[in-house]
Amino acid sequence: MPDLIMYLLIGMFFTHELDAIKRHEWKIFPFTCRLPEPIGEQTFIWAHVPLFAALVWAEQSAYQNEVRTGLAAFAIIHVGLHWIYRNHPDNEFNNASSWSLIIGTGILGALYLVLGMVGI
Repeated sequence: MPDLIMYLLIGMFFTHELDAIKRHEWKIFPFTCRLPEPIGEQTFIWAHVPLFAALVWAEQSAYQNEVRTGLAAFAIIHVGLHWIYRNHPDNEFNNASSWSLIIGTGILGALYLVLGMVGI
């Protein structure tokens, strides 16, 4: 069960990042928002290549438990970050689909951590 929850969590994160491109999320980040539009967009997109590669690699490494715990915790923090930035003038995460992905990752992260605490 924890494996399935983690795979769903990763799938939701990856899908959220696809949505983030559509929603111009680079306009919200402190570094990329200062770049000219096409450079900020490409920086945001290409930064995900090493990020996703590292996540896939680490998920299969000897540190799998630590990586999964960290990702689950970040999923919860991630919901809070989106909540904090919800009124940012460039925030385009303003629909049920986007928020379902954001909140869904947090719920799966919390579920993974709870199951880990009870030993399932």
